[in-house]
Amino acid sequence: MLQVRMNSTLIRRVLMVSGGLLLLFACMLAFSKSVSAHGYVDDPASRAIQCKNGLNTNCGPIIYEPQSLEGLKGFPQAGPADGKIASAGLAAFSALDQQSATRWNKVNMTSGTNTFTWKFTARHATTSYRYFITKPDWNPNAPLTRAQLDLTPFCTINGNGQQPPATLSHTCNVPSRTGYHIILAVWDIADTQNAWYIAIDAQFGPSDTIAPTTPSNLTAGTVGITTAALSWGASTDNNSVAGYEIYSGSNPSPIATVPGTQTSVNLTNLLAGTTYTFTVKAFDGSGNRSPASNSVTVTTVAQPIDNTPPTNPTGLHVMGTPGSNSVTLMWNASTDANGIAGYRIYSGNTVIATVVGTATEKLVTGLSPNTNYTFTVRAYDPSNNESGNSNAITVTTAQGPSATAWAPNTAYAVNALVSYNGKVYKCIQAHTSLNGWEPSNVPALWQLQP
Repeated sequence: MLQVRMNSTLIRRVLMVSGGLLLLFACMLAFSKSVSAHGYVDDPASRAIQCKNGLNTNCGPIIYEPQSLEGLKGFPQAGPADGKIASAGLAAFSALDQQSATRWNKVNMTSGTNTFTWKFTARHATTSYRYFITKPDWNPNAPLTRAQLDLTPFCTINGNGQQPPATLSHTCNVPSRTGYHIILAVWDIADTQNAWYIAIDAQFGPSDTIAPTTPSNLTAGTVGITTAALSWGASTDNNSVAGYEIYSGSNPSPIATVPGTQTSVNLTNLLAGTTYTFTVKAFDGSGNRSPASNSVTVTTVAQPIDNTPPTNPTGLHVMGTPGSNSVTLMWNASTDANGIAGYRIYSGNTVIATVVGTATEKLVTGLSPNTNYTFTVRAYDPSNNESGNSNAITVTTAQGPSATAWAPNTAYAVNALVSYNGKVYKCIQAHTSLNGWEPSNVPALWQLQP
């Protein structure tokens, strides 16, 4: 009898372990179906897949999941913010938003008929596939924004609400371009609020190794306390001059960049009573840079000795209703004989926000829900003399949305809120969690809330 009881106990334990393993397998299968519904352009090789293949370097975690560039759909009216288009607005993949003429490896392309091949690790019902390209005069050394792109897609393929196969090719007529350009491929999903954003770095025509000619006759115009005007003679290039970079002394990084159609600049934010030596270089769409122009030396106007602080700001008050993590403050302007350089917002004795310039309103972020804060504002002038405090106001932030602590082996629906390591995340793909899938580790599942 004892032997029978022992055998039955053993059997129950085996069944429990087996059931647990089956549950784990089912969760993993469900996860793979929900979060692996991703895709990327494989040919011509996109920026992300070239990161995975090692042709692009210092890319960050995109090398592990080039198929995960998923953001809100509705481009160009909605979708990722300007400057964050190549990363689909995902902070985890922000390295993809770095932009210069030489940052990314390029695929050779020709204008006219081209084939674009997608690979899907799993499939979504699809509204459309759309292809955009940068304008002929875009600046490859500036962030990728809507203003840099021709916002009429040169190719649109209707998805008809169908799921694509594992591999899908489109034949498109690419507009005439020369030099380096970016093609943005957008996969619009029919059954979710999201889309995929895929950047392709393309070199049209033979590689260009010819640098523009040297800018000529750099001269200085009006020089102020913190400003200096410069102008120069235009460069020429075998294709076209994309822009000009202004350098100060031996600093290897430009302090200003202007488009190729502009041969003057008004530099700002210089230091008073300081001598600067400036040069200018021209660059083309392939990242070739000219030799430096002649140098010009200027000395900004010395700031008069000023020990008088601005008057105190007055009328500090809250605009609208405080949020759970933010509040908008407004106040009456201070005055100063030499002008107001900005304002500092204090919580107690700590500066928590700064306004540069004369604006008298500030959205203060990074606050905690349901918390009391006491704010004051001080003005400062160009000599960094600081005023006294404004009137003090006490604000209570709103109660934040309810968020439960993240836990493994838990089913989460889309838009569920969880807290993890002191931060709140929103679920963007329904799934059952497992150890290792913490919100900070899987941006394809969770979106950090402000």
